[in-house]
Amino acid sequence: MRAPIVVYPPSDEGRRVRADGEAIGRARSSRELREFLRRAGLPDWETADLTDPALVEWRGPGPEVWG
Repeated sequence: MRAPIVVYPPSDEGRRVRADGEAIGRARSSRELREFLRRAGLPDWETADLTDPALVEWRGPGPEVWG
């Protein structure tokens, strides 16, 4: 099973984010990513483990790098 959220490598504009295959925007921080999780309707978006590969697939560096 693929992770429902895919976060692409950082760029000057932030990291592209997809939810269930649909582009949903660019995040510049874990706070912004959590907002995308909320909008996507994911439960527990406030406390979700962003390093959980069942939830988030990080392409490039993980949640510690944004730009």
